[in-house]
Amino acid sequence: MILERIQKENDIKELSDDELKLLASEIREFLIEKISVTGGHLASNLGVVELTMALHLFMEFPKDKLIWDVGHQSYTHKLLTGRRDGFETLRKYGGMSGFPKRRESECDSFDTGHSSTSISAGLGYAHAREISGEDYKVVSVIGDGALTGGMAFEALNNAAQLTSNFIIVLNDNNMSISENVGGLSGYLSGFRTADAYRDLKLGVMNSLNKIPVYGDRMVEHIRRAKSGIKQLFIPGMLFEELGIIYLGPVDGGDIKGILKLLREASHIDGPVMVHVITHKGAGYAPAERHPARFHGTEPFEIETGLPKHPRSTANYTDIFSTVMRKLGDRDEKVVAITAAMTDGTGLKRFHNMFPERFFDVGIAEEHAVTFAAGLAAGGLKPVFAVYSSFLQRAYDQILHDVCIQNLPVVFAIDRAGLVGSDGETHQGIFDISYLSTVPNMTVMAPKNKWELSDMLKYAVDFQAPIAVRYPRGTAYDGLKEFRAPIAYGKSEWIYRESEIALFALGSMVKTAETVRERLKELGYAASLINARFAKPLDEETLLEAAARHKLIVTLEENVINGGMGEHVLRFYEEHGCDVSVLVIAIPDVYVEHGNVDLLRKEIGIDEESVLARVIEAYKSLAGKE
Repeated sequence: MILERIQKENDIKELSDDELKLLASEIREFLIEKISVTGGHLASNLGVVELTMALHLFMEFPKDKLIWDVGHQSYTHKLLTGRRDGFETLRKYGGMSGFPKRRESECDSFDTGHSSTSISAGLGYAHAREISGEDYKVVSVIGDGALTGGMAFEALNNAAQLTSNFIIVLNDNNMSISENVGGLSGYLSGFRTADAYRDLKLGVMNSLNKIPVYGDRMVEHIRRAKSGIKQLFIPGMLFEELGIIYLGPVDGGDIKGILKLLREASHIDGPVMVHVITHKGAGYAPAERHPARFHGTEPFEIETGLPKHPRSTANYTDIFSTVMRKLGDRDEKVVAITAAMTDGTGLKRFHNMFPERFFDVGIAEEHAVTFAAGLAAGGLKPVFAVYSSFLQRAYDQILHDVCIQNLPVVFAIDRAGLVGSDGETHQGIFDISYLSTVPNMTVMAPKNKWELSDMLKYAVDFQAPIAVRYPRGTAYDGLKEFRAPIAYGKSEWIYRESEIALFALGSMVKTAETVRERLKELGYAASLINARFAKPLDEETLLEAAARHKLIVTLEENVINGGMGEHVLRFYEEHGCDVSVLVIAIPDVYVEHGNVDLLRKEIGIDEESVLARVIEAYKSLAGKE
């Protein structure tokens, strides 16, 4: 087995051409086998096997710097840097991350997880290399989807000023930029990078510039003619106009072809883009047919590609999907927006039913928010469905373009709270904190699937910015009998007792319900309040709870800093309430990848941990009396 000979970085350079072909096949078999057990990102990784191999033949690790955009396609890179054994623990707590991690290997140059960042990071490396006088290659890989992000174009614009070599690999797996693959393009790429061509071009321009009066005009005419000819034959003129040399496209399965272009690119002083056409899911038929389904997949049966553990109950995204379709039926002003996550956010059904009212803006969350603001200003009811961790990218647009104007935009925030296996970059644990800082913003969270439906219906008719946050995973169907109508800023008493009041938000209501039952079994009287609103707080209920209870316990699946619990503490201080408050929230840490139940236990927001902390706090109060 060729793969077994890859024990560390750069071992691939010892293989023959025939062995490289075998290695590509073995890598695909390995990835399919392992990911079918652990789950993970399959289609994107299968698409870049040969590309990654070519990069490793071209580069010297860890000296050279390879920066992956997003990074979910870095599995082959991990294999080629000696981490084959780590795939047994892929995306498990304490195991190998599904993304590049500097602390995991010195061959990982930059931690990534969100899109459109690699060119900026690579450009930083290139300038650092210049300033420090070091000598190493810098290569940034970016997908055609990630290139829709505005940050990527900001970096491209800035990169044109660089005078030393910097290679950008465009991993184009959707042919969204060009279909012009062939001998002519390859010939032009090689010709334009040849020393003789560059020297001739420079010599001609310098000579013409010396001719009095007419020289400048001749140079300008030549430039115009050259640009016109390039636009006929060269698919990368967009990048050329930005001052970036373009090479390609080249077949993503052609290791020799990719390696040839990379070597040509390394001789260019300044930024150069190498365009590689790849095929998502290559080598595994189910992933080729359904690349979106195998983007981030749960464990599956290799023979069929079907999930090993199919869901028997609806998750919160399913509920959102159903409600959005119904809202679209009832109100023609309801429009939906996604940032390249039609399936992930549950908007596929809305798209199919109301294509003229559905907008996929690509990986461009900042644009999506301001676009939604424009739709709202035009009299429509925009719903922007987005993962919590990705909405972070649009904080300024939320503040500046939506909330200052108090525009009625609905933010449907999926994956709020812990999301598990994707780790630090994807945990949705900051949205309450950053949204609560913005005037005019309202933040809600449902306790169960019925309340999510009620909140969405409430939100689309709300005449101001409003966010509804809901977690990943199975939608809770308990507490169905408690369904008081949604009223602005009002929480919901579920059980009224005394001594201890559990003031829980969203997903933590389920936890609080179990904790309350355990407390009663142990002889403690405990009330349960469904907060519903993280902003504004229900001040009337908080005052009533303080008057009836000795201990108020706030529970939220958000970081403690800036969260609901801190706002409750401040409220009681400002009103001089003599009541003790215990804040249950996520500590001031980044939460790594792993099973959500295990992560909840590790950070102390699971049922057992909460119960122990509540009892300890209450006994401490009794000891002081």
